[in-house]
Amino acid sequence: MSKLHPVTSDSFDSDVLQASQPVLLEFGAEWCQPCRVLEPLLEQLAEDWEGYFTFAKLDVDQATEITTRYGVLSVPTTILFKDGQEVERIVGLQPKQKLWEKLAAHKQ
Repeated sequence: MSKLHPVTSDSFDSDVLQASQPVLLEFGAEWCQPCRVLEPLLEQLAEDWEGYFTFAKLDVDQATEITTRYGVLSVPTTILFKDGQEVERIVGLQPKQKLWEKLAAHKQ
């Protein structure tokens, strides 16, 4: 079972903006090869950081309004939301260690 919670336009506010803990949200797409490479890394990080962060993904083709609202121009883009606010943005495929470091800076 995936540790990446699927987020839709309808669930974005409750799943991300009103979440009780920080949410790392991947903006991706089915057709995006780098997204497919990134998702197993995010799954590993979700296990490592369980209880500290929620890991989620949003399909940019299905949630164009959210994608536009946050100015996502390329996929994958990963945004860390904390208390309903964007606190970190990572554009493109990054190594697990870089993602780990970004999360560590925001650990509650």
